[in-house]
Amino acid sequence: MRKRVILENLRLEKLVHGGQCLAHHEGKPVFVWGGLPGELVDVRVTKKRSSYLEGVAELVHKPSKERIEPKEPLSYLSTSPWQIMTFEAENQHKQAILEETFEHEGVQGIQWDDLYSGLKEYGYRNKMELGFWGDDEGLHLAHYVRGTHGKQKVEGSALAMDCINDAARAVRDELNRLGVWGGDLKTILLRANQPSNSDSEVVGALFIKKELDMADFNLPKELKGLDIYYSEPKSPASVPTKKLYSLGDIKLMDTVLGKNIMYDVLSFFQVNLPVFEEVAGRIKELVAAREAVDMYSGVGTIGIPVGAKTLVESDDANITMAEQNTVGANIKVVHATSETALEHITSDTILILDPPRAGLHKDVIKQIAEVRPLQVIYLSCNPVTQARDVNMLSSCYSVTEARGYNFFPRTPHIESLIVLELK
Repeated sequence: MRKRVILENLRLEKLVHGGQCLAHHEGKPVFVWGGLPGELVDVRVTKKRSSYLEGVAELVHKPSKERIEPKEPLSYLSTSPWQIMTFEAENQHKQAILEETFEHEGVQGIQWDDLYSGLKEYGYRNKMELGFWGDDEGLHLAHYVRGTHGKQKVEGSALAMDCINDAARAVRDELNRLGVWGGDLKTILLRANQPSNSDSEVVGALFIKKELDMADFNLPKELKGLDIYYSEPKSPASVPTKKLYSLGDIKLMDTVLGKNIMYDVLSFFQVNLPVFEEVAGRIKELVAAREAVDMYSGVGTIGIPVGAKTLVESDDANITMAEQNTVGANIKVVHATSETALEHITSDTILILDPPRAGLHKDVIKQIAEVRPLQVIYLSCNPVTQARDVNMLSSCYSVTEARGYNFFPRTPHIESLIVLELK
């Protein structure tokens, strides 16, 4: 058994990108979960590297004035480690992290608008993934315990919509009825729509490690549809290898800025719809009916509502949904990666970008710098790569608008919108 290493009386300095609180021990940085700036804590070390340490605050000697009791004391560190601070403090820290990240990446002089945050701290997620754990009492929903390989039994997540938690428990109960062993399961992925005039619908994807006989699985009334996938045990949790069963209908519909957007359980769709509509509305104002290209379009969640004329997307499932969402509309759907569809980046267009966490491909950046579109509207889920990309374009573009959006309350995740204008 690995020996527990406790670092006593560490003074926590500041929250950093990634969500931990920074401290130092014998000149080496220590990244600590479960602590807040200014606190004196004892830290259990969970990872040792030559240049840094990671750990979890096990004892807080003097709590910060920002500290509150977490809503999920046993499991909050797994999915929402910022439950321990007031919502006001969370928004302030996210704003500070955004500004510091861009300065660190060499982008100076940005005038940041105040971070936008909706009113809901909990129950906002329309998508949630949960694991499983089995013991003598049967099968349970579970989350991994941060910093370990162990799991914590849960009944759902405080971040998720109630209907998602209800559906998760219903799937668990049906699997218990069938006597499915926890070790044969990976995760259950659930998502729900948010229609204005009717109850939400929930669809799901169940990922299992063996090609089990699930012919007797009854679709619970809490779900509209469920796909059951075999997934290679060594692959990431929610990567399908082979579809085994399809029950009901796994498609959903939501409305964004008055436009109906269809998506299915595995296609990309925003997690916090009310906050997303706020940023989509601002992008629509910026586009202002001009010729616009959405280069990482997904199912068209941004491009269609804001009036883009071209959608570029590489994922097969997203393309299928995007083509359905644009039937009858004067919108071109291009099935390609952004770096192989560079001809759609032209000098007379508005360019909309919402790339994955890795940021923009180097060929996309090169094309933007050479062709110089009129305006670049860049939404990102990773301020570090966004700041890197903006810095690479700084010789020909100026930042004229910058704002953070709290899409993921009670977590460290931040979305940010940057508007670039030709110098």
